[in-house]
Amino acid sequence: MPLNELKAVDYLKLIRKREISVEQTVKDILKQIDRLEQTLKAYLYINREGALQEAKAIDKKISSGEDIPPLAGLPIAIKDNICTKGIETTCASKMLKGFIPPYDATVIKKIKEAGGIIIGKNNLDEFAMGSSTENSAFQTTLNPWDITRVPGGSSGGSAAAVAAHEALIAIGTDTGGSVRIPASFCGIVGLKPTYGRVSRYGVIPYASSMDNVGVLGKVVEDTALLMNIICGYDDYDSTSADTPVPDFLLSCREGINDLKFGVPREFFGPQVDIEIKEKVKEAINKIEQMGGKLEEISLPYSEYSFPTYYLIVSAEAGSGLARFDGVQYGLRIEDNDNLEDMYKKTRSKGFGAEVLYRIIMGTYALSAGNYDDYYLRAQKVRTLIRKDFENAFRKVDLLVCPTSPELPFKKGRQQKDLLAQFLPDAHIIPVSLAGLPGLSLNCGFSKKVQLPIGLQIIGRPFEEEKVLRAAYNLEIELKEVNSVQPNFTFNSVSG
Repeated sequence: MPLNELKAVDYLKLIRKREISVEQTVKDILKQIDRLEQTLKAYLYINREGALQEAKAIDKKISSGEDIPPLAGLPIAIKDNICTKGIETTCASKMLKGFIPPYDATVIKKIKEAGGIIIGKNNLDEFAMGSSTENSAFQTTLNPWDITRVPGGSSGGSAAAVAAHEALIAIGTDTGGSVRIPASFCGIVGLKPTYGRVSRYGVIPYASSMDNVGVLGKVVEDTALLMNIICGYDDYDSTSADTPVPDFLLSCREGINDLKFGVPREFFGPQVDIEIKEKVKEAINKIEQMGGKLEEISLPYSEYSFPTYYLIVSAEAGSGLARFDGVQYGLRIEDNDNLEDMYKKTRSKGFGAEVLYRIIMGTYALSAGNYDDYYLRAQKVRTLIRKDFENAFRKVDLLVCPTSPELPFKKGRQQKDLLAQFLPDAHIIPVSLAGLPGLSLNCGFSKKVQLPIGLQIIGRPFEEEKVLRAAYNLEIELKEVNSVQPNFTFNSVSG
């Protein structure tokens, strides 16, 4: 087996036994990137020389018998809206083309201190605004299972890289499903932690009240492994939660006999593709066979999630992106008449259509006369949605439902139908609004065209260990499903 196809947990075991080398693992990943990237376009930057140098240094430590760090040279792909010292960070936007951060985000600092190696920076929807990774200013990432379809967004580059074995594991961000939808569409595991569980310092914001750093892995254990490293309180992040961090990897291996699972009836309605409904229900039956208890519950206010979410995130984006004005960093248009003219020209040329659309919508919602009718009302509905979950969690430990109501869709669809890009988010946005942990796990494939189907497990705040435990046990039952891999027959096709 090529080393790039290893799971992260297996890689670390083999490294500690000295059966493989970090350098050869990195070389195998780079070989896969060279073979597939012309078509997939999952990366905006590949840290070729830096990764090889770091790999050799860690191999030298291992051969000399020195203590090795927890991640021991694990190659990790990073979404390009997370600051990396000395490596360009663009948010897939012309506005930040050429921006090289002078510092590492806290999550990157923790990964480096643990011995992780950054293999490259992944493509995304510009400033994380989108559900398909088609809104990037530089390129469109494709789905490894079917290159006529999207990998989901906005962490589509990170998910595609993991699914195509161009990375062993990846870091993404999730505001309204941007880790979980790509995980579902690409047939891998994606975890959005509780809001505040992972520091956002150094993560370029989309909507600060909902942005989360998440993990995309090949299996549940890989996700738990990296969570052990990146979680924890951070003085540099005012929204960071000072909450104890359990051993997520260890907690995975407990059973689920003590857990009660809620099945939200609203997430199994006529809007859900029939094949998705069938596969998710089959997986839920397996949960019951394994000893988990089931109860149907209701989330009545979830139907208002769409307008609530898009009003709030657009308002926060419109406010937060005001910093990109051509004065301090990023793009600046020099040919202008005055300061206001520079602002207008810089922003109109630096931001793409989707970003401009959301800024305009958010500015309108926050404007005098509209604030109470739109933004304030959306925040009140957000509270009702959160209370729905609180009521549900008085009865059950976890919720289980489809990650997306539809299969990975064809590229170009959102250009024909702007509202269609929001369809995959129906089951994930309520979780984001409530700040809860949610994980997507592959539970099967469609019949006509073999496309992955994601199942979402949702937990109480800061109960990621229960989410991971349930996912790990279910993954074992779905072993045959998760042994299926993309065939990569597109490697010679131009994307």
